[in-house]
Amino acid sequence: MSSQQKNKFFKDVKHYFWDDPYLFKICADQVIRRCVAGQEAFDILKACHSGPIGGHYGANYTAKKVFDSGFYWPTIYRDAHDLVTRCDTCQRQGKILQRDEMPQNSIQVCEIFDVWGIDFMGSFPSSRGNKYILVAVDYLSKWVEAKALPTNDARVVCKFLKSLFARFGAPRAIISDRGTHFCNDQFAKVMLKYGVTHRLSTAYHPQTSGQVEVSNRGLKRILERTVGENRASWSDKLDDALWAFRTAYKTPIGCTPYKLVYGKACHLPIELEHKAY
Repeated sequence: MSSQQKNKFFKDVKHYFWDDPYLFKICADQVIRRCVAGQEAFDILKACHSGPIGGHYGANYTAKKVFDSGFYWPTIYRDAHDLVTRCDTCQRQGKILQRDEMPQNSIQVCEIFDVWGIDFMGSFPSSRGNKYILVAVDYLSKWVEAKALPTNDARVVCKFLKSLFARFGAPRAIISDRGTHFCNDQFAKVMLKYGVTHRLSTAYHPQTSGQVEVSNRGLKRILERTVGENRASWSDKLDDALWAFRTAYKTPIGCTPYKLVYGKACHLPIELEHKAY
């Protein structure tokens, strides 16, 4: 080596340490990640893309999930890109381009769990008697709660909201569309009891509850790609889809919803399997 290469080598070495039989790197964000290569790297990448908690995200989000799990290798973004282009499920599905989307309005929120958007997805083919998914999403942290339900009436909505308030506290406002399951006496009573403002998106402008629409689309996309041939199994896959969604990097908040809510990265099964630090 030339003296310049030597200097660079010794400077780089400071960021690595060897703990037999593994090599670890202290990355720029001060997180210690395990260096992996070859087949093992491919297995980890595959698990972070198409495993039960992968969610078939694009190359960048898949790579970020690998980093979150505590692994490192230099060509991670390129490999993720190759994997996604070769993933049969992703290529069959196609995706909505930005120009096809309705413009979504963002809503100013100050505090976490202050404003929730709520909406129904469905109806779907019956799965264990369930035909609908009720989705609630927190506008600030993008934290998603969802439940598979047999009907879409006011009673199930009120029950779902009570369990939501018990976990996350009463919000200031809930935003929904003008569906009859959200606009009725029973729903209004619950809102009054907990002192929550109920805001409505206008009938011809559903994108005011933009955040829910985006989350719905995200969940639907994950379910489409993980359910496979047997469409009736979607309600079993819902929990995994939620896990994948909560541990996926979100650009507006600069981290995953899980990290924002709990203050730490979510441990994935792959970390134990491949001995992350």
